[in-house]
Amino acid sequence: MLKKSEHYKKQAEVHDELSGFDIKIDTFGQMKRNTSDEKLKAFLDERVEPKGKSSEEE
Repeated sequence: MLKKSEHYKKQAEVHDELSGFDIKIDTFGQMKRNTSDEKLKAFLDERVEPKGKSSEEE
């Protein structure tokens, strides 16, 4: 059986542009990231369609 600390050593698969991205939640519920907000927002803007936009409107 693996020790508890060994369970968390595996890194999640991420897109190449976000390699090294790490996010953690501290004891106060605040997010700690190693990537800037601007870089993450630009990545999501390129790949995610806005929620209110549908294919019927186009």
